[in-house]
Amino acid sequence: MEQRPGEDQRRETERRADRRRAQSRSFGVAAAAYERGRPSYPAAALDWLLPPGARRVLDLGAGTGKLTRSLVQRGLDVVAVEPTEGMRAQFREVLPGVELVAGTAEEVPLPDASADAALAAQAWHWVDPQRAAPEVARVLRPGGTLGLLWNVRDAGVPWIARLDRMLPQAGEEHLRSMAPVVGPPFGPVERLDVTWTQVITLEELMDLTASRSWVITLEEPQRSAVLADVRTQAQERLDAVGVLEMAYVTRCSRTRRP
Repeated sequence: MEQRPGEDQRRETERRADRRRAQSRSFGVAAAAYERGRPSYPAAALDWLLPPGARRVLDLGAGTGKLTRSLVQRGLDVVAVEPTEGMRAQFREVLPGVELVAGTAEEVPLPDASADAALAAQAWHWVDPQRAAPEVARVLRPGGTLGLLWNVRDAGVPWIARLDRMLPQAGEEHLRSMAPVVGPPFGPVERLDVTWTQVITLEELMDLTASRSWVITLEEPQRSAVLADVRTQAQERLDAVGVLEMAYVTRCSRTRRP
């Protein structure tokens, strides 16, 4: 039967949407690897993202609490919002005394004007900005700040560039963009990049790799093959220079509720 014009394109769009939904929901099964392997965030990024005088801060898409613990260490009153039960379970083991609620950036289960700032680390690319922006604005006090940040591997470092060719940051093409989409009622989006380096072990790199949604959702034997290739390359690097240094660019964006 002859296909209607655009049918192939529609099916491809649906396929990509299904793949993206699966990736966004995949992290719970890899929560332990996420906790072991994912990096924290540099202090300079938080210095820039947090508004002066902020006291109550939301951590949207908190995951296992990688960002949350840095906020708590600053003496802030933090509410973590996380949609995935597996991640929430891991979070409770690490930060049992921090307020944690089930929710998303599109549906934040908190009162109006109840926070000074909301941060989303490694998470905003999974949300629908048209729904999330007004919802986050609702829970922020007037003049409150929305801060977005991502740790991106620095592909300017040759061995990391080779790693990136094996591990495309699928679904995160926006990380190469200078302006993530937020939208009304928020104002202009400001940008800052913070470069830093973390020394990691081979097993931490493997956990970092295994916690990527692109890898989590691969079927066998492709997943095992990718992990084996990463291990081989990393071991060669370790044998050559004696240390694994992961160079990052933390890409920060901030905008204010009017």
